[in-house]
Amino acid sequence: MALFSFTPYKQDIMKKTLLVFLLLAGIGTMNLVSAQNYKTAVGVRLSSSGALVNNSVSLKHFITETTAVEGLLSFGDPLALGALLEINKPIAGSGINWYYGGGGYLAFIKTYNPNKGKNETNTNFGAQGVIGLDYKFANLPLNLSLDWKPELNIVSDINFEPSAIGFSARFTFGK
Repeated sequence: MALFSFTPYKQDIMKKTLLVFLLLAGIGTMNLVSAQNYKTAVGVRLSSSGALVNNSVSLKHFITETTAVEGLLSFGDPLALGALLEINKPIAGSGINWYYGGGGYLAFIKTYNPNKGKNETNTNFGAQGVIGLDYKFANLPLNLSLDWKPELNIVSDINFEPSAIGFSARFTFGK
């Protein structure tokens, strides 16, 4: 004798209830996973490498739910301006996104020309890629990210800088 006996009618109701529950749970999870925690963030990006766009002011703005543009402005020598288009993918339930993308940069490097006996400015242009992790604190307007941003200098001097690891801390606003 079975402990539980279900009629076909009760089995159909249980299956439908389970299906509705799983569907609602899936929709709720999708909304949590796809939702961005901020619209715009501004702060600093610190890098220990010889990349042309290294220590800089960073402005990241989401143009869609998963696509962001990031502008980087480095002061000093070199003076550099970079732009990245980034695709953000959530890591389910953790509050962390991973992202990847690419873009370009323009840099101005001061050099001394011994033949002319004066300083000159060399213009450099190149491509940059990025892959990293992005975390937004739930109760603070603070975003932290850690990324790898290699650069390929194309104009003025062909050079590849593979060791561009950076850490960003940004103030967030908007939703």
